[in-house]
Amino acid sequence: MLDKAKEVSEVLKVLSNENRLMIVCHLIEKPMTVSELNESLSNLTQSAISQHLAMLKAHKIVDYNKKGLTCTYFILDERVSKLVELLRDNYC
Repeated sequence: MLDKAKEVSEVLKVLSNENRLMIVCHLIEKPMTVSELNESLSNLTQSAISQHLAMLKAHKIVDYNKKGLTCTYFILDERVSKLVELLRDNYC
């Protein structure tokens, strides 16, 4: 049980950043490239978005498919999608 609590705690720490949370919210809707995320999140630079995506990928929250030079990011952990949707439905 302690291991699960640590895992959940780590996911919540990563999602506690408002920019990463917004990225996840967009990726719940559909898989997106960094450029597409940048159009939707105009307050963030492409570099900042890439750094946030790297953090999300390191924690196995997102992953990507690469086609040529383009990486399309998607939510890897369906539990995170459900959690964020629950929060969005109740607080947004």
